Amino acid sequence: MDEFFDARLDIYDEHQLTEIESAREFYPFTAGLLPESAGARVLDLGCGTGLELGEFFRLNPHACVTGIDLAPGMLAELRRKFPDRDLDLICGSYFEVPFEAHCFDAAVSVESLHHFTREEKVPLYRRVRDALVPRGYFVLTDYFAASDEEEARLQRELALLRREQGIADGALYHFDTPLTVAHETEALLEAGFAHVELLGAWGSTATLRAS
Repeated sequence: MDEFFDARLDIYDEHQLTEIESAREFYPFTAGLLPESAGARVLDLGCGTGLELGEFFRLNPHACVTGIDLAPGMLAELRRKFPDRDLDLICGSYFEVPFEAHCFDAAVSVESLHHFTREEKVPLYRRVRDALVPRGYFVLTDYFAASDEEEARLQRELALLRREQGIADGALYHFDTPLTVAHETEALLEAGFAHVELLGAWGSTATLRAS
């Protein structure tokens, strides 16, 4: 998956902002939900080139952001964009990188987690919850399936592709398998978040806040 994104680095920002419905609205909307206090600590899962962080740093230039992404080229571009910001960038899988407990005021992920199953997400969300300070929260803006039928169909298609191409279980593969908003909410609650709110929706994209 890292090779997929790094190969598209030159066009990535433009693609995200022009090919995804209402991206120019939901990136700023997401950033506006993050803490504005100076020195706020934010964990960004799948930070990419920092489209949400560009908006966030305009609102809070003194925030401390830990960004995790598989693609080294994306992280290099993020560092180039914001050389004077407090960025701790980690090249790796957010399923494997350890999170410091009770450390972050907020966590965020934008257009990244729709590649994974509920079974993969629940343990990750549990770790995210444990990484937050009391009263911390997680903002998830992502692509969601419109129905249970769409969710199931995409899961079947991915399973077929894996069999046809001999892809081992657990190997990362770029294919969209979004959950419905209802199933994503259930996964967050199962992980131990007390409350999940739907704060915005734009076509297939929506924003949830789990606290």
